[in-house]
Parts: sequence; structure tokens; C-alpha cells
Amino acid sequence: MYPTALTQLARGNPFSSPLFNIQKVEEPKQSLHGQRTRTLAAAATSDEGAEVEFGSQKYFLLCGFGGILSCGTTHTALVPLDLIKCRLQVDPEKFKSIGNGFRLTVREDGVRGLAKGWAPTFIGYSMQGLCKFGFYEVFKVFYSDLLGEENTYLWRTSLYLAASASAEFFADIALAPMEAVKVRIQTKPGYANTLRECVPKMYAEEGVWAFYKGLVPLWMRQIPYTMMKFSCFERTVELLYKHAVPKPRSECTKSEQLVVTFVAGYIAGVFCAIVSHPADSVVSVLNKESGSTATQVLKKLGPKGVWKGLVARIIMIGTLTALQWFIYDSVKVYFRLPRPAPPEMPESLKKKLGLTE
Repeated sequence: MYPTALTQLARGNPFSSPLFNIQKVEEPKQSLHGQRTRTLAAAATSDEGAEVEFGSQKYFLLCGFGGILSCGTTHTALVPLDLIKCRLQVDPEKFKSIGNGFRLTVREDGVRGLAKGWAPTFIGYSMQGLCKFGFYEVFKVFYSDLLGEENTYLWRTSLYLAASASAEFFADIALAPMEAVKVRIQTKPGYANTLRECVPKMYAEEGVWAFYKGLVPLWMRQIPYTMMKFSCFERTVELLYKHAVPKPRSECTKSEQLVVTFVAGYIAGVFCAIVSHPADSVVSVLNKESGSTATQVLKKLGPKGVWKGLVARIIMIGTLTALQWFIYDSVKVYFRLPRPAPPEMPESLKKKLGLTE
């Protein structure tokens, strides 16, 4: 599919070290009608009865749609907890705990106040989900094609890391404007209460920069988060089927497979929250204070301040990540998209390692 020189270069780059575990790929072949077909062999055979070709444009578009549903709905549903988490980060003197934060918010703004920022949350994270999940599938196939069958299996963890980081880079560009609006509404009392009120006000005060000044801290927060989210999830699913599930995945019902997806998603979410929390604290304060920079905020918060609100974030991100993977996988089931089983070692590699005759 790619020029030989490019393929050799890719196989010789740092991503082909054992720390980067990837999946097996067969080169696309010409069909009788002259169209290319793609098989991601290292990720095992796709489900029988799938109605959409793996790696096709329709496949990637539906994966992106699954990302919209999984990210947009879950982040919006957890807006009350996200609101309290942000207030714990930016005003710890007033909001001392999760319970205290809820009580003060309801006392000052009423129950409806817990939904502040729901509109930018829904729009922003829907766009992020489209890019995050859609581009992850694209980059996973792209990098697998470059690495080849055996390296794809050997370095699959690195494939997950590289593909998720690449996808999140673009996803954060889509998310940044609405994230800035959301945080301004949630953490600056009296500034604005709705999306329509906040956007023109921010633009009038700071111009376009108001919506993107948090992009670099957002990359710092979201790229490590997403790398952990996808790589930890993929490997946890693999380990669960290997050590915890009493029967092979092929013998599990779709419902049982979705339960495994949910459990693996929650485990991944806990690690995601811990890895990304310091940068999340910086983003929250930065978007509240119009004249600050990321470095100034980091100095102001200090080593302890960046961990404020961690418990709330672990609860939020663990639940959110589990639900996202569950919804995303359910969309694949509903549209009968290929859902490759955990990767298996290629026969050619088994022979090289002397595992088969």
C-alpha cells in the first residue's frame, strides 16, 4: 500500500521499539472489481456478520458518530459534578469539599445552578468525541499499515499510544473554544449564565484569543489523559479476557462483552484522572482569570494546589470513561460495525519464536 522505502523507514523508527506494541496488518489487496480491501489481522478477525467494511469511510464516520454520542452525552450528564470540581479548583477557600460545594451552589443559585455550562459542554465535547474516536480509528489503521503484521502485534501498546495522541491533538482544537466558555460560566459568578451571553462578551473583551488561550494546557491535560484512556482500556480488555472472563470472547454474548467494556473503561478512567488532574487544575483557573498565563497559574497553585478536587475528578472521570466506552461499543454493536477481538500473535511470528513447528 505504501512505498517500500517509506515502510522500511517506518519500521526502523523509534516507534518500533518493544515499548510500542502494535497490531498486525495484511497489505490491502485488489478485489475483482478493482477496489482495495483492508484486514487488520493483528487485531484478530472481525466479527462475522458485520455489515460495514473495516477501515472504510463509512466505518470511520460511524465511529465518529459513536464518539459524538459517547462524549457529548456523558460530559453533559456529569455537568453538576464537573461544576463542583471546577469550583474546588479555582476557589478552595470557599468550596472546601464536594458536599460543601453542592450545598453552597444550591443555596446561591438554586438546583438549576448545578446545570450551569451544560450547552458549551454538550457542543464542545461532542466535537471532541467526533475527533477523538474517529481519528483514533483512522490513525490506528494508518500506523498499523506502516508497521506491518508482526510489528503491529509486538508493539501494539505503542500503536494505541501514538494513535490516541495524534487523535487528541486535533480533538482539543475542536474542544478548546467551548471549554473556555464552560469554565468562564461555571467559575466566574455574575459574568454570564448562558452560552449566548458568554461568547460575545468574551470575544468583545479578548478577541479570538479568549477561546484558545487554554489550548496548550488543554493539550497537556487531554493528550496524556487520552493516551492513558485508550492504551489502558485496550490492554485491560485483553487482560480481562485472558485472566478474568471464564470463557473465550467468541463465546461471550454481546451483553457480556459490553460488561467487560464497561469494567475496563472504569479502570482506565481512574488512571486517566490521576495522570491529567494537575493540568486540569491549571486549565480551570486559567479560563477563570482573563489576564493569567499557564506558568503564572502553576506557580500560584503550587504542588498541593494542583491536586485540589482530585477525588471528585476520579469519581467523575471513572464513571464518564466507563460510560463512554460502553456507549461507543454499543454504537458499534447497533450499526454492526466490525469489533476485532483482542490481538493474537501472528503465525509467522510464532514460527520465528519457535512456538509452533
